[in-house]
Amino acid sequence: MRFSVFISVLRSLGPVVIGISLGFTLSLLSVSWTEEACPLEGTREGEDVTSGQDGLLKGARKPNSVSAVNDAESGEDFQPRIVPYKQVQPSAPKKVFRAKYISTELGMRERLFVGVLTSKNSINTLGVAVNRTISHHFDAVAFFTGSRNRKVPHGMFVVSHGDERLIWNMFQTVKFIFDHYINEYDWFYLVQDDAYTEADRIKALVEHLSADRELYMGRPEEFIGGEMEGKYCYGGFGYLLSRSLLLRLQPFLENCRNDILSSRPDEWLGRCIIDYTSANCVSEYEGLEYHHYELGKNSDPSKEQNEQFKKALTVHPVSDPEQMYRLHRYFSEIELQKTYDEIAKLQAEIKNVSVLAFEGNRSAQWPVGVNPPFEPKSRFEVLKWEYFTEEEIYSCIDGAPKCELRGIDKMDIADVIDTAIEELNKKYMPTLHLKKQHLINGYRRFDPTRGMEYTLDLQVEVVNQKGHSRSITKRVHLVRPLSLIEIIPMPYVTEATRVHIIIPLTAEDRSYVNHFLEVFASNGFETSENAVLTLLFIYDPEEAQHVNHDDIFAGVKNQINVYERKYPAVKIPWISVKTEVPSQIKFMDIISKKHPVDTLFFLAHVNTNINAEFLNRCRMNSINNWQVFFPIHFQEYNPDVAYHNQPHPATVDLVKDAGHFDRRSFDEACFYNSDYMATRSRMVTDIQENEDLLENLDIYDMFVKYSGLHVFRAVEPALHQQYRYQSCNPKLSEDVYHRCIQSNMEGIGSQSQLAMLLFEQEQGNST
Repeated sequence: MRFSVFISVLRSLGPVVIGISLGFTLSLLSVSWTEEACPLEGTREGEDVTSGQDGLLKGARKPNSVSAVNDAESGEDFQPRIVPYKQVQPSAPKKVFRAKYISTELGMRERLFVGVLTSKNSINTLGVAVNRTISHHFDAVAFFTGSRNRKVPHGMFVVSHGDERLIWNMFQTVKFIFDHYINEYDWFYLVQDDAYTEADRIKALVEHLSADRELYMGRPEEFIGGEMEGKYCYGGFGYLLSRSLLLRLQPFLENCRNDILSSRPDEWLGRCIIDYTSANCVSEYEGLEYHHYELGKNSDPSKEQNEQFKKALTVHPVSDPEQMYRLHRYFSEIELQKTYDEIAKLQAEIKNVSVLAFEGNRSAQWPVGVNPPFEPKSRFEVLKWEYFTEEEIYSCIDGAPKCELRGIDKMDIADVIDTAIEELNKKYMPTLHLKKQHLINGYRRFDPTRGMEYTLDLQVEVVNQKGHSRSITKRVHLVRPLSLIEIIPMPYVTEATRVHIIIPLTAEDRSYVNHFLEVFASNGFETSENAVLTLLFIYDPEEAQHVNHDDIFAGVKNQINVYERKYPAVKIPWISVKTEVPSQIKFMDIISKKHPVDTLFFLAHVNTNINAEFLNRCRMNSINNWQVFFPIHFQEYNPDVAYHNQPHPATVDLVKDAGHFDRRSFDEACFYNSDYMATRSRMVTDIQENEDLLENLDIYDMFVKYSGLHVFRAVEPALHQQYRYQSCNPKLSEDVYHRCIQSNMEGIGSQSQLAMLLFEQEQGNST
């Protein structure tokens, strides 16, 4: 019995005992093999120990040892040694090239380049028409011609190859693209000047095409004779070339010029592309079609009913500029109506979705798609409503309670009333027809988040279908929303340009020169500002006769000598002028002749406090052959009015009680000498007819009427001017004289300060 129990226990424990024994045996055997197979003590210095497939060394250390290498040296005889430090000689730093623009460094490219093939006979007619219809839609438009014209149309970038051969011109055009634009654009569109291009449709097509495709797209045409396989793109309707295709063609362009003979430039380019890239012209790619339309002789675009014409990207041939403009008007009306339809569709979708919102239809703003009204956070931010009628407005610039409605304001109100009647008729016709009788009340305000808002109370006559009429009052709300803001590309300018500051001085200005030089010395001379100060002494004929023994500007000239001795590196030149009427144009004519054409002038007043902050803005806002800058300085009020019965402060802060931005003054101006000379030359014809024009106009009026440049005018907080009552010359033009009078009146003090003085005066008279 006991034996059987023992046998049963042995059967259950036997495999466990055998497994444990076998494991110990195998482990002992593996240790002995490892010690024999890896004698690390014998490894020579400099030999590499190879790694196994699993990345471990082929060998193992003794189980209970730290290192089997140099065991004899790891005992008490171990001597530490100091490794001497060797300073690493720094290598010359490698100059890292950083691109001027982020887009250049990241390799970003513009989407589309447009090249127009023209000639000397058509560049001033069809070429100008093409430029006016497409240039404002594309980032880059270049005109390629064979002849060199002396007079290039204004606003066009023209590349002249100097040869009238058609194939040579096409070769030079493609080579010019390789040399200047191949790394800047993804797509290249070439078209003749006798084709109309619907710019927005070309852009939309390109936006849906991948730039890495070797694509040659246009209207396919058989080669002359039909011997060569493949098709080229007919040049009359234009064609698209991808950058990838042109890069592949670039090494073989010279071969095409030498080996391919053809009478047509578009056929020559097509054979070149097919021979060396095997890319054929296609009119459809991945579901996108290159629509075109061939226009008949003396065709009227408004009468064309062909659906292919309405979908066309290009239309050819165009016979004259008038037909080009008519085509542009026709396609612009189509695109405009399509935009209106899309807006109406989106508005309907917004209304439908707003029903499901928590607040229902109230969650949709009115008008649909326009920003919600501005919500003021305090009483100081509440927007002001202006009241008006059809003849008068009760918010005037000069502060009067009401004034006559005229100019752009009158046109604005008339347009709003007409729009209101038109929208009412759209809503109620044909059941009712409304006619305007008169405007009862009108209110408007400018909301910076939405635009101009209007509320009109209209007296209208309502006529039903039976002819019965009735006069009713209808209130309508309208919004003239803000349009999309356009960023105007500006030429690159720097702050390193030297500014030549011109200060005209008359006998009345002598007392202000000392303060001006003191302020400018601290802001310009001591900081080594990159500016040159020039004083212009203006003598009348009587003062000029006594200049040798009684110079009215002798004291000012002594002050100049004092500052030149104090600052040896500074020279203050001065110029003397004799005139009865101190006209800006007259003395600038003299100064302009004494300076190079690239000189940047800042024409200022002796009361102006000039600092480095403003001079930098003068440099940035004045762009040669592009823009002139007329800053609006901060004019300080009369201290006796602004600080009545109070001590005058040493410095004046930029607050409304201390002064105002004088929009009536045009004394300060920043402009380049070349722009002044070019504008002045355009006045020659008018001056011959009216010699008083030089005295009647100031420089601001001259640039506005004759320059064609951007005339930039903005408030300038860094430009302060001390208070002084300026004498207005009645010999100047009526507008200039009136602006001077208004500037004097508005510069005395604010309305509240003047009202307080009048109140105190009346109180004193009554007592």
